[in-house]
Amino acid sequence: MSVAFTKEDSAETASETQLPDRPISPHPNLVTAAGLKALEAQLEQARLAYEAAQTLEDVNERRRQAAIPLRDMRYFAARVRTAQLMAEPSSCETVAFGAKVTFRRGDGRVQTYRIVGEDEADPKSGSISFVSPVARLLMGKSVGDEVGASGQEIEIIEIL
Repeated sequence: MSVAFTKEDSAETASETQLPDRPISPHPNLVTAAGLKALEAQLEQARLAYEAAQTLEDVNERRRQAAIPLRDMRYFAARVRTAQLMAEPSSCETVAFGAKVTFRRGDGRVQTYRIVGEDEADPKSGSISFVSPVARLLMGKSVGDEVGASGQEIEIIEIL
């Protein structure tokens, strides 16, 4: 439709409100039960924000306010649709997806992280993605095993 038949100031204004999609990882979308619930909640929040934006009278402001929620709805809908729910680890013998691992670095630091999906990973809160370099080194290893990365040794102390 031509810009002449809309209330927009210009075609440029309309294109400014179309945000590019958020990048989606090429890795499998593995999730914990909590991670799946979080994705569903974020999808619902985006839907509610989009619906709120649709109530605005001014078409330009409506498009501006709806742009981010619309982009987020596309992203979270794709992530929920492709989510592969992983069962909790059945044993603490080896490091697996969903396990909480405590390890000692070569410099003496002791760290504990839970290995989770990409969307729920938050190192500050104690979780790392299963595709992170550290998690990839730890997966399949047992207590007492030492693994190396970039000249740094990591020793597994505990698996929960």
